[in-house]
Amino acid sequence: METMDSTRAFVKDVKRVIVKIPGLMCFTDLEADIFVCRSRVLKVGTAVVTRPDGRLAVGRLGALCEQIKELNSQDYEVILVTSGAVGVGRQRLRYRKLIHSSFADLQKPQSELDGKACAAVGQNGLMALYDSLFSQLDVSSAQLLVTDTDFRDPDFRLQLTETVKSLLDLKVIPIFNENDAISTRKAPYEDSSGIFWDNDSLAALLALELGADLLILLSDVEGLYSGPPSDPNSKLIHTYIKEKHLGEITFGDKSRVGRGGMTAKVKAAVYAAYAGIPVVITSGFASNNIIKVLQGDLVGTLFHQDAHLFAQVKDIGARQMAVAARECSRRLQALSSGERSKILLEIANALEANEEQIQTENDADVAVAQQDGYEKSLIARLALKPGKERDCCNLYLFFDSQVKRLADAVRALANMKEPIGDVLKRTQFQYQNGEEWWNKSPSLTSLQMTPLLCAWTYEHVTSLGIEPHQVTPFHRLLYLNSKLSLRSEAYLAAGLVLEKVTSPLGVLLIIFESRPDALVQIASLAIRSGNGLLLKGGKEAKRSNAILHKVITQAIPANVGKKLIGLVTSREEIPELLQLDDVIDLVIPRGSNKLVTQIKASTKIPVLGHADGICHVYVDKSANIDMAKRVVVDAKIDYPAACNAMETLLVHKDLEKNGTLNEIIVELGIKGVTLYGGPRASSSLNLPEAKSFHQEYSSLSCTVEIVDDVKAAIEHIHQHGSAHTDCIIAEDTEVAELFLHQVDSCAVFHNASTRFCDGFRFGLGAEVGVSTSRIHARGPVGVEGLLTTRWILRGNGQIVDGDKGVVYTHKDLPQTA
Repeated sequence: METMDSTRAFVKDVKRVIVKIPGLMCFTDLEADIFVCRSRVLKVGTAVVTRPDGRLAVGRLGALCEQIKELNSQDYEVILVTSGAVGVGRQRLRYRKLIHSSFADLQKPQSELDGKACAAVGQNGLMALYDSLFSQLDVSSAQLLVTDTDFRDPDFRLQLTETVKSLLDLKVIPIFNENDAISTRKAPYEDSSGIFWDNDSLAALLALELGADLLILLSDVEGLYSGPPSDPNSKLIHTYIKEKHLGEITFGDKSRVGRGGMTAKVKAAVYAAYAGIPVVITSGFASNNIIKVLQGDLVGTLFHQDAHLFAQVKDIGARQMAVAARECSRRLQALSSGERSKILLEIANALEANEEQIQTENDADVAVAQQDGYEKSLIARLALKPGKERDCCNLYLFFDSQVKRLADAVRALANMKEPIGDVLKRTQFQYQNGEEWWNKSPSLTSLQMTPLLCAWTYEHVTSLGIEPHQVTPFHRLLYLNSKLSLRSEAYLAAGLVLEKVTSPLGVLLIIFESRPDALVQIASLAIRSGNGLLLKGGKEAKRSNAILHKVITQAIPANVGKKLIGLVTSREEIPELLQLDDVIDLVIPRGSNKLVTQIKASTKIPVLGHADGICHVYVDKSANIDMAKRVVVDAKIDYPAACNAMETLLVHKDLEKNGTLNEIIVELGIKGVTLYGGPRASSSLNLPEAKSFHQEYSSLSCTVEIVDDVKAAIEHIHQHGSAHTDCIIAEDTEVAELFLHQVDSCAVFHNASTRFCDGFRFGLGAEVGVSTSRIHARGPVGVEGLLTTRWILRGNGQIVDGDKGVVYTHKDLPQTA
């Protein structure tokens, strides 16, 4: 139940379920419905229990019976409503008629079989199959045939309720079906009059009559779609809202074997749901869908009397939040550079003005995390530190609180060069008919044929299939233009100017764990780069994220809109957001390996980030020992929970022999670092052996291993690293350069702590994360990593016209006009 969708939380109280199974369980052309209610009723339609040829779909029915047996063993009260008798009977009677007909009889027009006769014959075979399947599972079943007129009798309804209660107490599965053989309907497939008009409406009626908690209607598609399921533009509706969807939905054809289809299912579902019984329409083909419904998974379409409340956080909320962020981002991009910078300065001021409140909310989050027993590394990332002295390699000192430092970082972004619309390349190119070009350049008509020109002309025109005597002055001009870079000023003056400029990506979805400071960095980067933003932080930072989001969005002016930055508060919204590839342009997960891996596997949206931060420091035999100790200690203890902290220390074998390795080990031990060894180090230094070299501790622990030389260190990093940040400590420049050029990581350092791999320290102002991808952005991702490019072409009426006899020439121009 841990992954239960918030709109399906009611299933925790479900005991009695009705399941309606369509008669043809081969869902290819048909739509399918599942309704879930408090009293478990399962309706099985004709489209579920038979195949396209009318024969029984034994495999599908068997799978359904296994699910029902599982629910029965868990003390659910399951009531089955089935269709399919008419279809089964028709198939049998057609077969009988065929084998008893002469060849001459078969040449005559065949009359349609009587539906009531088909029902009488098929009911026997259908129930025999159910009995056989349930018997194999050690489950008893009972057949109950009803007609529309039965429900007009109060005594019948009372007796029906008592009989069903007795069967459920005995753990017997009641199986209902309309008795079409003696029904007063003239045409079972067409007459929709009466108290119920098909087995979908029968299932809904029984759900009300028997006090079901849940009704599940099984069909041949995943649920209710906004249009025909075969239409690629149709969207699955997870929660049906009558006021919203009634006039928007286009229904396809009705069932090819039953009398209903999706229209009948929706009608029955609305009837039951607004009477207080939840209903789910879902596929009878998908594996374990009945069990998934009762686990609260987001499958099928839910009909519920409180659906309009669910929609505020689900079906409407996620998409509308993303669309609103895109609309606001376009208004943000329309502002001047100075206006965007002003927004960031206002945010920085607001952070400082609300620092006390921000710190209070963060302290509350930290206290709860400590009480709940969260790991120290997570708590370290969660805490916004009130202020401390920082000394890293004697290079800089920090005395300010973390909120103050975040505000300073936002100001640094505000003062950066404008990133949007930056011209990366300007090219002037001209296209013109070659002979026209020649005619406009009369001064070149007296061109002399030099030996070089003759040689080129012969070679070139031959490749074009032109005889030497056919060479024109135009061909000679082509040579001069390409070889001698001659240009006609008159020709270029009328050319096209093409610019390649930077442009925002659109809407970003950032999913991060623990770190509330990431919210500030990401939000400020999104504003600077002109992007809309959706943020989903970890529940452990709920209060911190809420106050930071409030402070930041209140500083955004009304002409842009506070919906520029949306805060996703429910974990259940993430799966839906990851499906919005039409409105979300990039996903950036910041968190554990498990989080990043799950997101990459769950979306078509491009994902930027890294799954692990397994950073190495290699100490070469030429290293300065004092420098080595200083860098190694800083790389490990400065912020052990960070992704750029050292996790593996590699040491040249000579340093073990001369005692240098022991000095480094002692320094780490003094700082409280727990050491684990690789095979060589654990044996030599008597250290506990590491479980794996691919280990991200995110704490005061690290692995130590001894290697033969720099090449062995490089090989180790490529085999066990995560392509994040790796460092060499060496005085031998040749060895250092070899390491810097051959280690294939997003950041490679020489004689510097791995902790420098950070957007703020790199001068990016802030970062949304560190990317180990090789496409789009790599390393710490700042503003530039949140931009793409587009092309702008300025002309004066030029057309392509099939490129007939056209020559294109290009000239690079200064990037500023």
